[in-house]
Amino acid sequence: MTATQPAAEQRVERLLGVHRFAPPEPFVRNARVTDPAVYEQAADALAWWAQQARGRLHWHTPFETVLDDTDPPFYRWFDDGRLNASYNCLDRHVEAGRGDRVAFH
Repeated sequence: MTATQPAAEQRVERLLGVHRFAPPEPFVRNARVTDPAVYEQAADALAWWAQQARGRLHWHTPFETVLDDTDPPFYRWFDDGRLNASYNCLDRHVEAGRGDRVAFH
């Protein structure tokens, strides 16, 4: 970094050297996940996202490929799987016996 570089270029160079950015305190305070073990579980990011997708969503056609990264920057997540967003937002909750609860205020 030289004194003759514009300020923006100097900031970019400093940011390129930072590999981790701490989240702002209000974000941390309101986090839904607070267990630090999640970081260890998510070390294999693709396996972690596959587990989340399989456990939290109903798939009409289960996915086999978590991330298709063959055409960057056009990444495709769970591309070979099929789901119905409306079913996941409403129907599965009704089927689970929560149909009498308000879904959204």
